[in-house]
Amino acid sequence: MRIKLPLITLLLLLLAGPRAGWADGNEIYILKVSSAIGPGIADFIRKGIKQANDENGRCIIIELDTPGGLVDSMRQIVMDIFGSRIPVLVFVSPSGARAASAGVMITLAADIAAMAPGTNIGAAHPVGAGGKEIGKTMSDKVLNDMVAYVKSIAQRRAKNVQWAEEAVRESVSVPETEALKNNIIDIIAKDTDDLIRQVNGRQIKDKGVLDLENASRKIIREGLRTKILKTISDPNIAYILMMIGLAGIYFELSHPGSIFPGVIGGISLVLAFFSFQTLPVNYAGVLLIVLALIFFIMEMKITSYGLLSVAGVISLLLGSLMLFEDIPAEWGLKLRVLLPTVALVSGFFIFVAALVFQAQVRRPKTGAEGLVGTIGVVREAINPQGKVFVHSELWNATSREPIEINVKVIIKKVDNLMLEVEPADVKP
Repeated sequence: MRIKLPLITLLLLLLAGPRAGWADGNEIYILKVSSAIGPGIADFIRKGIKQANDENGRCIIIELDTPGGLVDSMRQIVMDIFGSRIPVLVFVSPSGARAASAGVMITLAADIAAMAPGTNIGAAHPVGAGGKEIGKTMSDKVLNDMVAYVKSIAQRRAKNVQWAEEAVRESVSVPETEALKNNIIDIIAKDTDDLIRQVNGRQIKDKGVLDLENASRKIIREGLRTKILKTISDPNIAYILMMIGLAGIYFELSHPGSIFPGVIGGISLVLAFFSFQTLPVNYAGVLLIVLALIFFIMEMKITSYGLLSVAGVISLLLGSLMLFEDIPAEWGLKLRVLLPTVALVSGFFIFVAALVFQAQVRRPKTGAEGLVGTIGVVREAINPQGKVFVHSELWNATSREPIEINVKVIIKKVDNLMLEVEPADVKP
């Protein structure tokens, strides 16, 4: 036992070695966010905070410039900031940047909130898709919920609770000087270097003294997964992917065996529905779009003289308008994307349906059925049978009246490789 116990102790020390190394972390982790707040950004910040905590960094600086974004994504970011063991600083920068809408809550949630000269913060009133006001009853519920949420954040960080409420209720927005004066932020810094210099040695509630002396910097960049998620989580991209998917599936159904359109359509639909999981989707809109696809498919099977196509276009347009709900203007589906997409996809559906319909009613041009109505020349007198030369081939033929050699005939019927003909000058 005297030998085994030191060995076990040494093994435990080796296993604990990496954690001991983390305790000596001397890095400032910097995350740059310059876009609307969505699932991709939330995932990026969550992973950045986790990495900085796992490696026991000195602090995290989120350089923020955002017009706002999705409420769910904002709430996720706020929870990640509150859950961080190391200090999180939100720095609205560079000059000209803003922390609007969802950016207000993220900035207030930081252990230290800072702004660069020439920046502003505020305008956090909730709006619906396309920037439109939400209905009265729903607006009151959403507004009161958001007010309670931002007040709780401001109270936790000892910030100006009254201004936080006004930012939501009245969409007030202030520059950095007023924000500092009214206890909305803690610091005005020219740049990241100035911010680090000012916060060095500052006491952070529940997290000790912020020691940034000689700390190195580590910029956390967006990974491939984050970039993909950030891209496809854009409602405009998700909508276009869905339209491509439906068009591909539709083409495959109308031209079985094409393969490539079906493969592209299937992949696009999977990506679109993955995006829908992260977005506030109104599934009534999805059902209307699917109904439009059904109408276009029926147009290939039923002679409706275009009525089903018209119904499909209307259903597609209404479904597209209803597809996303409660999305801020800066994040919502843009009309400049929606209208051209509806026009192109509807035109494609109608064009393919027209091709299929023409193929169904067109007279066959090959095989036995393709011979009916064509002109041939008698090569062996018909009385009542003979031979006719048509399409570079000799065919057995019969006629109700005798026909001499070299007389042109029209083929009226094909029965078991026997042509029924009559002189071409005889009208059917």
